[in-house]
Amino acid sequence: MSEYPVSDDDLVEEIVTLTLPLDAWHREKGGRMVEFAGYWMPVQYEGIMAEHLWTRESAGLFDVSHMGQVYISSEHGVTAEVEAAVEAALPIDLGTLKLGAPRYSLLLDEDGGILDDLMVTRWATGFYLVVNGATKWDDIGTLRELLPDDVTLNHLDESALLALQGPKAFAALERHVEGDTPLSELKFMKGAAFKLGGVDAWISRSGYTGEDGFEIAIPGESAAMVADLLCGEPEVKPIGLGARDSLRLEAGLPLYGHDLSPETSVIDADLKFAVNKRRRTEGGFPGSDRVLKDFAEGTARKRIGLIVEGRMAAREGAKVFSGNQEVGVVTSGGFSPSLQQPIAMAYVDIALTAEGTALTIEMRGKKLDGKVVSMPFVPHRYHR
Repeated sequence: MSEYPVSDDDLVEEIVTLTLPLDAWHREKGGRMVEFAGYWMPVQYEGIMAEHLWTRESAGLFDVSHMGQVYISSEHGVTAEVEAAVEAALPIDLGTLKLGAPRYSLLLDEDGGILDDLMVTRWATGFYLVVNGATKWDDIGTLRELLPDDVTLNHLDESALLALQGPKAFAALERHVEGDTPLSELKFMKGAAFKLGGVDAWISRSGYTGEDGFEIAIPGESAAMVADLLCGEPEVKPIGLGARDSLRLEAGLPLYGHDLSPETSVIDADLKFAVNKRRRTEGGFPGSDRVLKDFAEGTARKRIGLIVEGRMAAREGAKVFSGNQEVGVVTSGGFSPSLQQPIAMAYVDIALTAEGTALTIEMRGKKLDGKVVSMPFVPHRYHR
């Protein structure tokens, strides 16, 4: 027994970095592993620039199994009560959500701040949600508090999630899928059940790179087999977190924890489309009073895209100036492999958001010249 008293401060729980179903697979493929969202994940294999350009030209396989997959239902399937419960938690109009169709939505706090962005898909017997990995435990807790007791939320923690992205993703995937729905019938933001390498898979034509591609939910125990199957195709290489970030930045897509946070409003983030039309007048979701007020009156700032002159990238946290006046902050920034120049997203005063507006970014004591541009920086190539 210690001769010294033990305080609560001494009882610090050791934080263990977790592994995903493909951990050994990534290491065998030469993935450089880093801690991300509580898991070991590959940041790159052969290099971020090469992996980024390969995905734009061919097809890249991303492991996104750290994301949270949840299923909301009741013992009677999708009932009016289940739909009402989901609509009370999210600013979505389920009356317009077709079977098998994913839709982007938001989890908001009582003040209208963004707790997370997520995808909602209507399945025949319930709703399938994919939430961000870094926030999934908080999201699951928040949703369970919001949902009534007779509506069940199951965390699908034994399921892996892969993203096959790029212009040749369809050709590579089609060789290995079977189902009642031909893969060719899936347009952007449509999904269906398939057999992939003989295992059950939910596949949607979606992703977060701006390219055509697919997100594939499969049993975790089958993840390595499926990854080998897909990477055995000449079009496909494994791609790490680094290129995933640069791809989504070029696509002008916000990342939670960087471009989105509880301090961010729907209108600030330029995500009006995530609050479906009926909900903009009816409200009835967390933070709806603030959201509807912002729709009516606007906000003082907005998320914008910036092209930065020179070769130095503007990074998250860099201050943005108009003349000598500080007017905003960079939330995501980096060097664009496709454009061969630095790009960034920032929040700035609403009066300075017009395309072509000249701004400067302070980075490591230097002032970088920038210009407001429309997003995406690189055109989306979704299969519509």
